[in-house]
Amino acid sequence: MYNRQPNQQICLMNRIRQLWGQHVYWTRFFIISTAADLDDLEPVTKRLLQNPKDFAKLLTPIYGIKKANQFETLFTQHLMIGADLVNAAKNGETDKANLARKKWYENADEIAGFLSSINPCWDKKKWKDMLYRHLEMTEKEASLRLQGDYTADINVFEDIENEAFKMADYMFCGIIKTHSK
Repeated sequence: MYNRQPNQQICLMNRIRQLWGQHVYWTRFFIISTAADLDDLEPVTKRLLQNPKDFAKLLTPIYGIKKANQFETLFTQHLMIGADLVNAAKNGETDKANLARKKWYENADEIAGFLSSINPCWDKKKWKDMLYRHLEMTEKEASLRLQGDYTADINVFEDIENEAFKMADYMFCGIIKTHSK
């Protein structure tokens, strides 16, 4: 399918990288807006929650609507749990933050398991490792932002961005390997 259409491959690769980039950028904007009590929190949140829908739209022609919708649901949960964690941390609610963190990692396990179940080229452990690094760095980013350590916050975000593109490339390569025959 994609093997005979190099332009389709490039478009797919670019779109996947764009979506993972948007995921971390809009997450960052959410963290900043939450930390600073900015008036843009509602539209930022709305745009952030568009990202799972955009992923589902991309995945539908490849894996079908049912699997794409499953990913959308899991990825939306990822965002909602992350929001709960940021808000609990901001409000100094340690027990709520700990519960959200536990749920966040359970959700990452679910996402890794789901992705590995729909594509034989996607390894569950590899996805889990990447997602766990993503969660660790995102929580650190939020913590630094809430503490007002903006230089360190920006440095962590650069690592988050790099990790997002690793996830994008891994996703793209798995799709190409399984659908180019």
